[in-house]
Amino acid sequence: MSRAFVKEDAQGPDEDPPERPVSPQPNYVTPRGLKALQDAEESLLAELRGFEGAQEDASRKKRKRELERDLRYVRARLESAIPVDPAKQPKEQIRFGASIALRREDGARKSIRITGEDEAEEGGETLSWAAPLAQALLGLKAGQTLHWETEAGAERWSVVSIDYGL
Repeated sequence: MSRAFVKEDAQGPDEDPPERPVSPQPNYVTPRGLKALQDAEESLLAELRGFEGAQEDASRKKRKRELERDLRYVRARLESAIPVDPAKQPKEQIRFGASIALRREDGARKSIRITGEDEAEEGGETLSWAAPLAQALLGLKAGQTLHWETEAGAERWSVVSIDYGL
């Protein structure tokens, strides 16, 4: 078959998958986030042991390379981890590791926990410390207000409470 009919960016069984990008931001982690990275490393190592000594077909070769890539990523994150103990944060201010209760001026409520990048969930209650909303909240105290611009317009959120319990 002519190379003209082969998709250029298709990954073959003998090609390494693209590396997972590592954030240039400092890698602050909560105790829970550090444990999750350690558990991920352990899980990847266990799965990779299943590939030792076996004759591998193309799909197994591909899966092994993906696991090796993921292990490189997790190890890089573990090596760069900067553990932050939320118990040592100033209790009256929003800092890394804080769980925050917010109330919008219309009465809507929102809970957010500021975490490391690997622990954050898209659209969830955990928010990376580097996210714009987290950056806007850092340093605020209970009772203070945040003016936040959204696609729907300006919103005003009050900090109801700050907690560092895990």
